[in-house]
Amino acid sequence: MIEVETVEGIAVLRMQHGKANALDIEFCEALAARFNALRTNDEVEATVLTGAGTMFSAGVDLKRLSAGGADYVRAFLPVLHKLYEEVFFHPKPVVAAINGHAVAGGAILACCADRRIMAHEAGRIGVTEMLVGVPFPALAFEVLRAAVPAEYLAEFAYSGATYMTDDALECGWIDEIAEPEELLEDALAVAEELAALPAAAFALTKAQIRGPVTERLAVSGEEIDREVTALWCADDTLARVRDYVARMLTK
Repeated sequence: MIEVETVEGIAVLRMQHGKANALDIEFCEALAARFNALRTNDEVEATVLTGAGTMFSAGVDLKRLSAGGADYVRAFLPVLHKLYEEVFFHPKPVVAAINGHAVAGGAILACCADRRIMAHEAGRIGVTEMLVGVPFPALAFEVLRAAVPAEYLAEFAYSGATYMTDDALECGWIDEIAEPEELLEDALAVAEELAALPAAAFALTKAQIRGPVTERLAVSGEEIDREVTALWCADDTLARVRDYVARMLTK
């Protein structure tokens, strides 16, 4: 599910969950647990998160969600929140080495990192939630807001568009482009550069950067997530998800 390697103090977490690294309950729990354990691992100074093959992550496992219905949604959303929380607020540097498609919840996962490097022409990145018909959970939206340029936020959220690497770099989805065969090497170099900063100072500065997200969640996060859960569980939403799965994901 998750392959772990340590390279000179940098943990490399390679997601290997099915064909698409789709986010289901078990995968989210496993990945969140990895990041939680790395908080107190004194031998690891930074983390590189990447995928296998042509997929970073396709986002929420809509087939599983469609089959599980409202009961599954109610169990899944808090676990998804926990994953994003562990990665986004991780006190050590996190670099996303985006090896392929990063779509919807997978794009949000990449946005949880401090830096995002994407393999040239290896895939697309973007949030497609509106095309499926589901709203963003509170933390997922705040991660998106924190990661992308403000002038593109509404366009990204409303349109459901996905972007190849050159366009993704131009509009701020990613920070750098690497040749596919050099992606991991480049990501490790960036992780090493960030890890060379004083650890306590980095952690505090990162907490300050993330501070507005913490503040907004404290004010309205629970209320928004109650509305999000109700909407995801609604019969018409689940019907749209089933239709999307039938049209786009069933072959």
